[in-house]
Amino acid sequence: MARKAKRDLTIEQQLARGPIDLPFLALVMLLTAVGLIMVLSASYASAMYNLDPAIDTEGDPLYFFKRQFVFALIGVFAMFVISKIDYQHFRWMSVFVLGASIVLMLMVFIPYFGRSGGGALRWVKIGPIRFQPSEIAKVGVIMFFAAGLSKRTGQPAPPKKWSKRTFTGRMAARLDRVGLLELIPYGAVLAVVLGIIALQHHMSAMVLVVVAAASVLFASGISLGWFAAGGTLVAGALVWIITQTDYMKARIEIWQDPFLEPRKGGFQPIQSMTSIGSGGLLGKGLGNSSQKHLFLPEEHNDYIFSIACEELGMVGACVIMALFALLIIRGFWLALHARDRFGTLLVVGITSLTAFQTFFNIGVVTNFLPPTGISLPFFSYGGTALAIQLAEMGMVLSVSRQIAAPRAE
Repeated sequence: MARKAKRDLTIEQQLARGPIDLPFLALVMLLTAVGLIMVLSASYASAMYNLDPAIDTEGDPLYFFKRQFVFALIGVFAMFVISKIDYQHFRWMSVFVLGASIVLMLMVFIPYFGRSGGGALRWVKIGPIRFQPSEIAKVGVIMFFAAGLSKRTGQPAPPKKWSKRTFTGRMAARLDRVGLLELIPYGAVLAVVLGIIALQHHMSAMVLVVVAAASVLFASGISLGWFAAGGTLVAGALVWIITQTDYMKARIEIWQDPFLEPRKGGFQPIQSMTSIGSGGLLGKGLGNSSQKHLFLPEEHNDYIFSIACEELGMVGACVIMALFALLIIRGFWLALHARDRFGTLLVVGITSLTAFQTFFNIGVVTNFLPPTGISLPFFSYGGTALAIQLAEMGMVLSVSRQIAAPRAE
């Protein structure tokens, strides 16, 4: 009976039931487990002292860990459920995920739902759940871009017939010839998403959305000339913002020399570098960090890697970075072996997002990059962010189920 039921399945259904990629799954689970251990070690002092008036930990040293652990279980369950879905369904889902993320981001500005923190309005609270809708927007942009750009054949499209008698027709023909018309829908979507995030004063999310979109565009074969033009435009905009904003100029100066304001803007990078340096080669031992006792701000959030360096030393930090590197390499390997272009673009977008987020976070805590507010995947405290990251890994695993099938364009 089981054999007959299997024969009754369509080819697509049989492909979707293939084995998931075990090396990728093992790396995800290992990083999640190590991340939970580091949240437990880095957060218990803050939870016990309970000096943040916005959070009532009731002096429970396990407060942050227990919440992170629950969301990790939810995320792992979601990852396995999503991994069993035929990833071709993500094509039509992309519009709804993107639309839902835009609606949720707009809800930030509704007083009943919106929540602020750190001088920014970027959280939504629905019942007991508090999250940043921009996390969903990142996935929505990747899915939407991958679904649309997967239809490109890689060959020049036949030119459309435009009337050469009118200025509009001649201009449209010229823009079509250089490939700009093809990019307009994606540019419009990106402008809407970035515009809403900009109103939330969430610069780090804007950077990650741009990176995710650019990675999918690059993998789809968009002309490098457009990347050069876009990169020049973005670089010019950043230079203008930095030079015209006193706050940004001060931030860059402090990044270059944190000791200009050792008790204000430079306090966090100084404490971060102190934490990293005090770990030495082998570290002080798991749980033995001194900087987490209210010396290093955001020790269990954006700066959790500093605590990992202090407790596990340079050797432990290199092992963590090696695990991230292996995950990213394996992700791109899956992208290269995906069954079709949509699977390739989807995995490239998710893997690139993870790679750049990891690079930016470690670059900030080591003062290689100016502060961006970007968290470390699987490690930084944030339940909904962890659950969404694991759901993204489920999408990659869904694609991996069909890598043994003949490649379809």
